[in-house]
Amino acid sequence: MKPLLTALIALIAATSLLAGCGQKGPLYLPEETPSAPAQSQ
Repeated sequence: MKPLLTALIALIAATSLLAGCGQKGPLYLPEETPSAPAQSQ
């Protein structure tokens, strides 16, 4: 029974680590868009 429990815990740990990857692909910083100054008339 103990090897089965150890294998189950290892499977759950591996699954949770793989599920926590998040976004796939390269990481990037969002481009900053300069805001236009408001003009009053």
